[in-house]
Amino acid sequence: MKKIILIILFFIVNSTFAQKELMTTQGRINFEASVPLFEEVNATNETAKCVLNTKNGELKTVVRMKDFRFKLSLMENHFNENYLETDRYPLATLKGKIQGFNWNIIGTTAKEFKMKGKLEIHGKSKEITTTLYLKKIENGLEIISDFTVNIHDFNIKIPQMLSMKIAEKVNIKTLFVVQ
Repeated sequence: MKKIILIILFFIVNSTFAQKELMTTQGRINFEASVPLFEEVNATNETAKCVLNTKNGELKTVVRMKDFRFKLSLMENHFNENYLETDRYPLATLKGKIQGFNWNIIGTTAKEFKMKGKLEIHGKSKEITTTLYLKKIENGLEIISDFTVNIHDFNIKIPQMLSMKIAEKVNIKTLFVVQ
């Protein structure tokens, strides 16, 4: 009888610790820097990595900048070679803490949380606060965010002749399903 109880306790403790971190390597990040009356400046990356610590609400994301895909290959080339210099700055990261995070209050309806953290793009870091929407789904936890960054905060330079065609404030939308 003692052996059975010990085995059950072992599995309970083991499953509790196993749920400490949830992650994905197939997160989606979309950014939009379009200006009305000009060509759409929009790209998507579907290989972003995200790790959520379910004990303390720490969230870490890493995205390889060369994995952003544009409709036009010329835009993609300019993005990688001229603006974001992805050979020199290959990754963007976001490390933050979800305020008031509690695994037990998240259900199947999206719940709003604030997250404070540090966003690093193009070798520059900036403290940000954003809203996250979390909800449990069949195969994990869905994390959605939508926020805006200013390109000047990250020392991203747009040539004068193109500055009218690319927004200074870039909208970033993320979708992660961590398991």
